[in-house]
Amino acid sequence: MIPFHEALDRVTEQHIHYGEEEVSLENANQRILAEDIRADRDFPPFNRATKDGIAIAYEAVENGRLAFEIKGVLPAGQPTIPFVDAEACIEIMTGAVVPYETDTVVMYEDLVIEEDIASLKKIPEKGQNIHLKASDRQKGDVVLKKGQRITPAEMGVLATVGKKKVRVLRMPKIAVISTGNELVEIDQVPKAHQIRRSNTISLSAALEEAGIKPMRLHIADDIDLMRQKLAYLLDEMDVLILSGGVSRGKFDYLPQVFGELGVEKIFHRVAQRPGKPFFFGRSHQRETLVFSFPGNPVSTFLNFHLYFTPWFRNISGFRRERIYVKIEETQENHTDLTIFKGAVLFIKDNCLWASVIESTGSGDLAHLSDITGFVQFDAGRGLIEAGSEVPFVPTKRNWDI
Repeated sequence: MIPFHEALDRVTEQHIHYGEEEVSLENANQRILAEDIRADRDFPPFNRATKDGIAIAYEAVENGRLAFEIKGVLPAGQPTIPFVDAEACIEIMTGAVVPYETDTVVMYEDLVIEEDIASLKKIPEKGQNIHLKASDRQKGDVVLKKGQRITPAEMGVLATVGKKKVRVLRMPKIAVISTGNELVEIDQVPKAHQIRRSNTISLSAALEEAGIKPMRLHIADDIDLMRQKLAYLLDEMDVLILSGGVSRGKFDYLPQVFGELGVEKIFHRVAQRPGKPFFFGRSHQRETLVFSFPGNPVSTFLNFHLYFTPWFRNISGFRRERIYVKIEETQENHTDLTIFKGAVLFIKDNCLWASVIESTGSGDLAHLSDITGFVQFDAGRGLIEAGSEVPFVPTKRNWDI
């Protein structure tokens, strides 16, 4: 059994590059850019009106003119209108190209319009309500950097620069595997000694949030069947994430099977609670990584966010984030285990706080929907006074605080 911090370091030091691929923009959300994206034109590409109103040459106002004859209407999406009369104006809509000879837009709220004459209610500021050409980015500027995650904001930028195809890091091929004879399909009515499969559902959903569509399957507690299926998966997949079968029970065959199939054990069992019976290994034949978590739902869920998430961020080019919060209730840890407890975040006095939500144990699946993540109490820390800072492991993508 190794300490938690050493286990985390051994996981995150597994740097594997899975190559690159080109995908359509529609399939690029949540992927990692493998190229710099440059502006294919100036942003914006023209002087753009930001309000509905009239476009004028400000020199007319400087010369004392407060009323302008309307010489035309310019909607967005149309070429600009030639404009030569400094004593006149053009009605202009938001997003339209500001005529070259004008330099100021006055919005309708600051005008009185009668019989095609627009009169100013107040003196405008020169250059107002115009988004100047190239004021955001110039043609050729890098607008998105290699290594950025593509979110809805980046999707909009990619569309704006015409990137119908995007070069991204190839995602690892991942299989999520449940084990155990006590598990049945979610549409079945379990008998008194059975439970429905939930770990693979929650893990698959977490992977899909990261942009990965995993293979999902179940293997019964049959050692020959395990050898057969895992041998195939180790040859075909980049990462295996398993739940169950790694403790010390008579039917926990996975550590034995991994050894028989050439998986190098990097560690087995971590000094933490929950989630102690965690097996982590690597098959050097194809460099397949094996994250084999204990079967209890809370243990599996915690260990996924505790180990897989920082590993995946590492290979995607992100630094490991350390989040600290203040603990609301006094806690203690006099054991040699790193202890994790579910908690809810809230803000008080402009600081991030966490309140521990008591659980009945690592099988308390319903507990997971109540929490924002887990607070971490390091081994041997002793008494942890209320208000002390402790590490926090988020498990919800959008913190509801």
